[in-house]
Amino acid sequence: MDEERTAEDARKYLCFLIGSEKYGIDIVNVMEIIEYGQVTRVPLAPQAVRGVLNLRGSVIPIVDLSSRFYGYRSGITRLSCIVVVEIERQEERITMGLLIDALHEVVDIRPENTEQTPGFGAKIRSEFIQGIGKTHGRFVILLNLDRVLDIEELKAGGAAAARTQERASSGSTAPR
Repeated sequence: MDEERTAEDARKYLCFLIGSEKYGIDIVNVMEIIEYGQVTRVPLAPQAVRGVLNLRGSVIPIVDLSSRFYGYRSGITRLSCIVVVEIERQEERITMGLLIDALHEVVDIRPENTEQTPGFGAKIRSEFIQGIGKTHGRFVILLNLDRVLDIEELKAGGAAAARTQERASSGSTAPR
C-alpha cells in the first residue's frame, strides 16, 4: 500500500540534455515533442529566441535553451528537437517551443527526492531552477518554466539586440 501511495506522489519529468547538463520539466507542461526543422528566423528577436515555427497553423516562438542559459546558440544535430510546452501567464495559456540538444527519458521523482535550489554552483541562473531531483543515483536540474520563459525578460533581450544592431549600422560602438 505504501509503495502505491509513493508511486502516486511521484511527479513525471521529461529529461533532456543541453550540452552535457541534464534538465527536467514537469510532463504536465509538455504538449508534444517534434523534430527540429523549418524554424523561421525573426529579425531583431532576442538572442534566445531562435525563431518561430508553424505548428498546424499556429505560430509558436522557439526558445534556444543553450542561448538562454549559457549565451551561445545550440548547434543543430540529428538529436536536436523541439519540446512544445504550454504555460499559464496571467490566466492565458501560452504555447512555446524549447530547442534542446537531445531527449533523455521520462522519470518519476518523488517529493522526498527533490532538494531546494542551491544558492551556488549552478551553471544557470538560480531563479531558472525549481529544484534538484535525484533519480537512478543521478541529479536532474528541474526547471521553473515560468521564469525560463518569462516573456518580459525575453522581450528585454530583444530590445538589447535591436540597440546593438542599431549601433552597428550607425558605426557607433558606444552604449547609449
